[in-house]
Amino acid sequence: MQNNDIEIRRAKFSDIEKLDSLLFQVHKVHSDARPDLFVSGAKKYTDEQLRQILTDETKPIFVATQNGTVLGYAFCVFINNGENASHTDIITLYIDDLCVDETCRGKGIGKLLYEYVIEFAKKCGCYNVTLNVWADNKNAVSFYEKIGMHIQKIGMEKIL
Repeated sequence: MQNNDIEIRRAKFSDIEKLDSLLFQVHKVHSDARPDLFVSGAKKYTDEQLRQILTDETKPIFVATQNGTVLGYAFCVFINNGENASHTDIITLYIDDLCVDETCRGKGIGKLLYEYVIEFAKKCGCYNVTLNVWADNKNAVSFYEKIGMHIQKIGMEKIL
């Protein structure tokens, strides 16, 4: 997919360095909001884990690039809900992580990534696309609502 010189494609091993940078950015948002749950300065995946994910067809990663530079990503996971006997037999494409480089936010790159994921999910026969967002991440909540996502379920907690 291309739009305004933005290309969306599957991530490659050569993208790992930029994926690392973006993973640190998104983790900082989480650790700033919830330092009780997220370790400051960490990231979600090691480079070895990224290499494994990049070869796993059930966990596609898409990147938005401009002139060869990765500006954002969407980590996805296919979930077969029919594996649970109490659920209907549908396939969900879960967006595990979506991030746009902080220097490029507000330019529609996240929306392009999301739209690409939606079209990919349709082509793969998925019933729906889901994701989780932290309640304290107001910018992300607003973004997802603006692009047409709706609350599916709400997680709650009581800190002891």
